[in-house]
Amino acid sequence: MFRGNRADREFREAQRAGQALLAMHTEWPEAPAPVSAPAPAAPTDSTVVPDFLPPEFRAPCRQDVSGFMMRWDLPLVIDGEVHACHCGAYRNWIVFNMRDDSVWLRCEAGHEAHETRLDSAWYNRNSGPVDHFHPTLEDGLRHLGH
Repeated sequence: MFRGNRADREFREAQRAGQALLAMHTEWPEAPAPVSAPAPAAPTDSTVVPDFLPPEFRAPCRQDVSGFMMRWDLPLVIDGEVHACHCGAYRNWIVFNMRDDSVWLRCEAGHEAHETRLDSAWYNRNSGPVDHFHPTLEDGLRHLGH
């Protein structure tokens, strides 16, 4: 019985201490009156360094590439059923996410089809980080083993 009262009392004391701490940080001091700055002097030998990475260190953005691709080795289940190509392939897909947010599938035989039931959000949820950028589609397919 007394153990519960002591816990309640300690909890209320901790609450009061927290509220006092918050109240202390919500009172802001008055801002100083603005002082007119002196006229800027002529620039000396100091050079202005840009605040952005040089182009050779920047990663390409989504608009700079035609699309993204990833391997999908397991059977691809869309809306509760296993997706199969017209040639009978149902696994080892290459999934493309194009710049226009369309998703395309390519089987091992090279058949490609636009898959309207998948979108960029699905691709982003299921893909890992980008590990390579390829100048051509063939280089990308070779990298992924197709």
